[in-house]
Amino acid sequence: MSKKVFVSGCYDLLHSGHVEFFKQASQFGDVYVGIGSDATYLEYKHRKPMFPQEERLFMVKSIKYVTEAFVNEGSGVIDFLPTLDRVKPDVFVVNAEGGSDEKRQICKERGIEYIELQRTPAEGLQARSSSSLKQQLQQQDNISSTGDTPDGKRDSSIPTRLDLAGTWIDQPYVSQYHPGWALTISLEPTFEVRDRCGLSTSTRKMIQKIWPMKLPNMDPEMLARLVFCFENNPEREGGHISGAQDSIGICVPGLCRHYYDNNFWPKKIEYTNDEMTLRFLEQHLVMVPMEPRKPGCSVVEGKDITPEKVTSLANAAESCWNAILAKDLNAFADAYRASFEAQIAMFPGMIRPTYIGHEELDNSYIQETIEKYSQLEDVLAWKMPGAGGGGYLALVVTDSKAFVDNHKESIALHIRRA
Repeated sequence: MSKKVFVSGCYDLLHSGHVEFFKQASQFGDVYVGIGSDATYLEYKHRKPMFPQEERLFMVKSIKYVTEAFVNEGSGVIDFLPTLDRVKPDVFVVNAEGGSDEKRQICKERGIEYIELQRTPAEGLQARSSSSLKQQLQQQDNISSTGDTPDGKRDSSIPTRLDLAGTWIDQPYVSQYHPGWALTISLEPTFEVRDRCGLSTSTRKMIQKIWPMKLPNMDPEMLARLVFCFENNPEREGGHISGAQDSIGICVPGLCRHYYDNNFWPKKIEYTNDEMTLRFLEQHLVMVPMEPRKPGCSVVEGKDITPEKVTSLANAAESCWNAILAKDLNAFADAYRASFEAQIAMFPGMIRPTYIGHEELDNSYIQETIEKYSQLEDVLAWKMPGAGGGGYLALVVTDSKAFVDNHKESIALHIRRA
């Protein structure tokens, strides 16, 4: 009787290297494949797979070296564990770069032979890997002149940004009273990025005029400055200068803070792509949608900016950064909430906007949404992205995965890595 051989992977961009790997694995017996689910792919890769799990399963099953394939039901790096126990293989085969002591120990505990294979291409073929193929696709996207789909819509992977603390400090009429940091995270667009919702869609659209599909591969700070200058053309009508936190928040990956002192561009920029720090944020941040900002919405009517209030905003942002780096959830929630309270103390129109020319419109839905979610036991803090007035409510929660499972309207966030 032939031995059972188990292999596992995502197999999103199926290529000749995968087929050769299956062929080599089949030398040890009948090959059974565990395929990473869409949910696991999103959690681990921080972006959606190019092909959904049903399609990837169909393709892998169609390869003649594969006896059977399943979508893994677990999560994380060892999402294959339920499939492994279901198949009960004699041999577990991995590529050398996919091997680990954890996988070796799992096999040892179950009496499974563990084999690592070196990645070698089929005779006469070029070596292939999913990462190299994706780099080639990105290069093609970067030089593409358009990003139009057949229905005339844009299918873009331009990121968006979420401001965490210090919002408004990037305007000189605020930072003139006290310097301080603004904190932002760059988000993968794994959800519909709606207009007029506080996620910097105007800046994002400016970027798409130059790079329709993807950001170019260049220094993030220089890219942010180019976007800022392009968006704030001195000859454009209106004269309003968009805050630099929008271009920086989109272009600089990971968690970023930028220091403003009575100027439009920050004096310094600091950021981190520490994986555990970013995972901490993803584990405790979600968004819930509200109505977009309505016509004629003004959040600056009735503003009250004082040195004391700006100082409170700056202090909250500093505390928020330190709490995140320390991965202190309670301190993060306190600082996050304090930053929002400092914002609305200066700009009460963020939650009680006036509607110029549309006075009949009602703004009570904002307070009602805040009241609804702030009373939940697993919600620790809340704020509105950007200038407020509608759009989303960004929440600090005890467990983002559990919250999204229990509140289907909520959105899990995936931070863009460097």
